[in-house]
Amino acid sequence: MRLVVKIGSSVLSNPDGGLNPASLERLAFQLIQLHQKGHEVILVSSGAIASGVGRLGWKEKPSELRSKQAAAAIGQLALMKAYEDVFSKAGILPAQVLLTREDLINRQRYLNIRNTLLRLLELKAIPIINENDCVSTEEIQFGDNDTLSAIVATKVEADKLVILSDVAGLYRVDEKGALTKDVVPVVEKITPELEKSVSKTKSSKLTVGGMAAKLSAAKMATAAGVEVWIASGHEADSLEKILSGALNAGTRFPPRVKKIESRDAWIAFGRKAKGFLTIDEGAVRAIAQEGKSLLPSGITKVKGAFAVGDMVGVEASDGVEIARGLVNFSSADVQKIRGRHSNEIPSLLGRSTSQEVIHRDNLVLL
Repeated sequence: MRLVVKIGSSVLSNPDGGLNPASLERLAFQLIQLHQKGHEVILVSSGAIASGVGRLGWKEKPSELRSKQAAAAIGQLALMKAYEDVFSKAGILPAQVLLTREDLINRQRYLNIRNTLLRLLELKAIPIINENDCVSTEEIQFGDNDTLSAIVATKVEADKLVILSDVAGLYRVDEKGALTKDVVPVVEKITPELEKSVSKTKSSKLTVGGMAAKLSAAKMATAAGVEVWIASGHEADSLEKILSGALNAGTRFPPRVKKIESRDAWIAFGRKAKGFLTIDEGAVRAIAQEGKSLLPSGITKVKGAFAVGDMVGVEASDGVEIARGLVNFSSADVQKIRGRHSNEIPSLLGRSTSQEVIHRDNLVLL
């Protein structure tokens, strides 16, 4: 079985900064057990910035970008050394892989990363992936390794993605909208209502993201046919319980029966949306039920600045994202042609061009 395991900063770090060696060893030992049983394991580990914060003697993660990058550069070394010390005692080779979203935009680099990870698994190594925070910009400000783990799981066609955090799973929300300690065992479908109901409050000053980010990651991975779990990273047997099918292991998100293809996964999840197009009910029906391309006549609103070939999200009038695709026009040109018929495009733009804003071949339904 091929597993991608994501470990959050809240699990690996002390409340006042710095790595928690006991937590790291407990989690690494679970991975060692899986590896020794013949499973292929890829680790996506947060903790570089938190580790750097501790080594620098700071009390919390800074808000300034340069300081975050400096903390990441210092902390990444300590993080990898801690993993290497534990894995080497078990005779396992760890491998460091640092990624940014830019690495996922270029199709060739996307394939190279996948090939490297698969070769490392063939060599019986455990790849340890982290976002390259010391050179990232936008990713540090609001990114998270939950999303990165989902993209990696999709890339390598993993059987399971396990997100280990400081919560035991997805908690139920009571009638007053407050979170309870009652864990939802299975989520068959991630609905817009569920996404709106989860708390986005960060649990620690040293972490990034929250349950909203985890739901988003689960939505990505399950669409590509990967089973997802959200479970506690503070238990010594979380991964064993998940593989044994225990009912109290956490929250399980079953994979979609009809998964999207590899190229579609790259379009939908390998890139960050540069903008969004809001469409009317007729356009929703055309692309979701009739398998048609997105035409300018169905577009009611344009958000963001994007260029030809960028990935954009497609939203219904209620704000729910229903598709993603590679756009044939810039945002400025879409503003000019939205709501108009395709045969009007040449006169509106002063040139002959495509009739579709997003061609069906480059459109992925979510």
